[in-house]
Amino acid sequence: MIEKKGNQLDWILHQSRFQILFYDPTQSVRPSDLDRSFFKKVEKSQYFEKFSLDSQMRVRGGKDYIQFIDDVLHSKSPQNAGFPNYELRLFDHIEDMENVIKKKEEAVGLCRMVSGYAWEWKSKTDPNCFDIKIEGKEYCWNSTTEDWINSVNSLEEIGSIHTVQGYDLNYAGVILGNDIGYDPNKQEVIICKESYFDQKGKQNTTPETLAPYILNIYKVLLTRGIMGTYLYVCDPALREYIRNCIQLH
Repeated sequence: MIEKKGNQLDWILHQSRFQILFYDPTQSVRPSDLDRSFFKKVEKSQYFEKFSLDSQMRVRGGKDYIQFIDDVLHSKSPQNAGFPNYELRLFDHIEDMENVIKKKEEAVGLCRMVSGYAWEWKSKTDPNCFDIKIEGKEYCWNSTTEDWINSVNSLEEIGSIHTVQGYDLNYAGVILGNDIGYDPNKQEVIICKESYFDQKGKQNTTPETLAPYILNIYKVLLTRGIMGTYLYVCDPALREYIRNCIQLH
């Protein structure tokens, strides 16, 4: 029996005469996602033309906000004077963020709380279990993976990266779990593999190779909100680092 090898890109190239490919490496959240190297091979074709998308149409904070988030996550000094058309807030208590999200939901709709995969998904096999416990508050991960944002219970649950990637929200309440922290001595954002529970996402990885995927996860989550993003940060050092970044802008 001949073993067939290939990936989604190979299949697309094989099944079509003409292709329009859109690739953003910062949207890659698992090692199983197609690596940039596969697209570089396609770029070598004499029939290939490459264009760069210089702006985005989701977040009202624009390119400056996107760059700000990227700089914060990669421990760079953010170079921005503020976001007059965008609401960015850091909360010290999870319940306060939840209450504001629910008020925004009543006002404008499409407001949800989301997080990286920093807690086990116990409720997947036992619906009586809670997955996420913060400051005495208990939450469950998304009870469905299909169109979770529009599901009945979504306002009471926490959506994972796999339920919100590709969706737009008006306001996103983002919980930065213990899979991401901050080392004040090195002055850099750090990743904790032990607190990351996506088994498929960390399979055959080291902390170094996993780090870009977790940073990408939070960049995706922090750029879902059209009108604003709210933050709750579990790691105290990371919370103060982000607070200082926001206050400076």
